[in-house]
Amino acid sequence: MEPGDVLSGGASVAAVLPAGGSGERLGGATPKQFCALLGRPLISYTVRALERINWISDIVVVVSLENIETMKSIIEKYGHKRITVVEGGMTRHRSIFNGLKIFPESKLSSCPLQKPEVVIIHDAVRPFVEEDILLKVVLAAKEHGAAGAIRPLVSTVVASSADGSLDHSLERSRYRASEMPQAFLFDIIYQAYHQCTDYDLDYGTECLHLALKYCKTNAKLIEGSPDLWKVTYKRDLYAAESVIKDTLSQQVCVTTDMKEDAVQLGFLLQETLKNEVKVHLNVSENMSFSNGMEELSWIKEFAREVKKKNILVYGLLIHYNKWHLLEQKRVMEVAVVPLLVLQGRSVAPISLILGLHYRLRMIRSFRRQ
Repeated sequence: MEPGDVLSGGASVAAVLPAGGSGERLGGATPKQFCALLGRPLISYTVRALERINWISDIVVVVSLENIETMKSIIEKYGHKRITVVEGGMTRHRSIFNGLKIFPESKLSSCPLQKPEVVIIHDAVRPFVEEDILLKVVLAAKEHGAAGAIRPLVSTVVASSADGSLDHSLERSRYRASEMPQAFLFDIIYQAYHQCTDYDLDYGTECLHLALKYCKTNAKLIEGSPDLWKVTYKRDLYAAESVIKDTLSQQVCVTTDMKEDAVQLGFLLQETLKNEVKVHLNVSENMSFSNGMEELSWIKEFAREVKKKNILVYGLLIHYNKWHLLEQKRVMEVAVVPLLVLQGRSVAPISLILGLHYRLRMIRSFRRQ
């Protein structure tokens, strides 16, 4: 399924992230969406997961009044784009409704955001959502009006009687857990929120149910992957951090300048490493090396930039003589270094910065403090 399929009919897609929770079940003073994982707030990972998808035009983050400035500082610090911060309500549904209201109800509205055809609703504390499941729910919502991710139940659901005894249990194979993301034709979910009662707004949690109850829209249910789980308890923070470490430590970014020899070595490294790790090749117009402190200054600036992209191990500066470029032995000498680091205790992608001025064996390492 290609992103172009989503936009083939000129459809626009936006996302609303409710992030107004207090995190009572997590414990502690900091709401879970703002807890740090590897030095970065959890919500920043979720925003990044949506922001990297170019067919999502706008991302609305709904937070409580006291956390608006915190959210704005996160957006500025990590360079997030296409983000609008909205004040949340007292409950989850009221917060989502506030997020939807930021879009205009008509072309005459003075609201700065264009009303989308499809809107994604996703929890701010589900940071591992992939483009594939987002595409599936959006396409299903275009066809059926609403769609949502589901997962098999891992435990049997039981009902208790008034005295605390077992009343009955449900047949687990017939039921599924409702997850996020969910997607809706904007007009359907907006109409549902306008019609729903105060009781729904205060005590309800399921958006798909509102679409069914008030707009007679039967949502298409899409089987989701195991990584859609929600950070709820303190132990989930440790699990999320572990997933982030594991994911990032399987990636290498090879950055070269535009000189033919450097680019050629970059391709050779990519080919050599691709069976072991995911390799990204970046050819930079602005990259230029020289002797002395100017070189170190460039690397430090590069380090600050890639930190915004979750690259916490900033890299290995590799110098080589171009007459060694085509020697496979030399390429293997370079390739083995990031593999050894990854197999050790690295927690994020390595950036290989390729210059053209010195010997290959001269290697410098830069790590995040």
